[in-house]
Amino acid sequence: MTSTREVTRSQAGQDRLLAVPAGEVVLRDEAAKTERTVAVDAFELGACPVTRERYEAVTGTVPAGPGGPDAPVTEVSWTDALRYCNLLSQALGLRPCYLLDDDPDARATRWDQDADGFRLPTEAEWEYACRAGSPQVRYGPLDVVARHRGNSGGRLHPVATRQANAFGLYDMLGNVWEWCWDLYDPGVYGPYRVFRGGGWQDEPRGVRAACRRKSHPTLRIDDLGFRPARSVCPGP
Repeated sequence: MTSTREVTRSQAGQDRLLAVPAGEVVLRDEAAKTERTVAVDAFELGACPVTRERYEAVTGTVPAGPGGPDAPVTEVSWTDALRYCNLLSQALGLRPCYLLDDDPDARATRWDQDADGFRLPTEAEWEYACRAGSPQVRYGPLDVVARHRGNSGGRLHPVATRQANAFGLYDMLGNVWEWCWDLYDPGVYGPYRVFRGGGWQDEPRGVRAACRRKSHPTLRIDDLGFRPARSVCPGP
């Protein structure tokens, strides 16, 4: 088993982060029938979701859930994803982004925006990166870019087996949903956090750039994972 002390910059390259240029994205809440335009600073985002192999290498924990070493890690909570980001940051000599607490609702968990370590993308960053300049509901034909109920064979698949988007990012749609940093709607759903992208079990309607779902930060399920992000110029 590999400890966090053995994670090198070369190994971290297996999690390859790609540059995402600055821009803006229109976020639509289909339930509330509202929309807002959000400016997105340049940042970096994992080319693929974190795999089971990488999760074990960074955390020293054999992950639960289905799939081989190159499958996306699943059965990870929102808090698990933040811990992974902090451990990877520490292993590479970077300043961790998250101040974690023991409350299951994560009420006191904070993001240090001056830190240079790894983190989850915001919801706006995620959708902007997913679209990669496309105004369509998907950045390509459904079967070409995503594993979903119609072509997954009822199972999880290794990462990067579908076509990447224009930013070079794989599996932004389908295979596994991905945790984001944001609260979904704290006035209605309290501590529930956002996840995006659709999974291998989902019908086409759930596998769209604008589709939003949410759950408690302790949720662990077999079609929900995450990918790391990093600020290019950390700061408020």
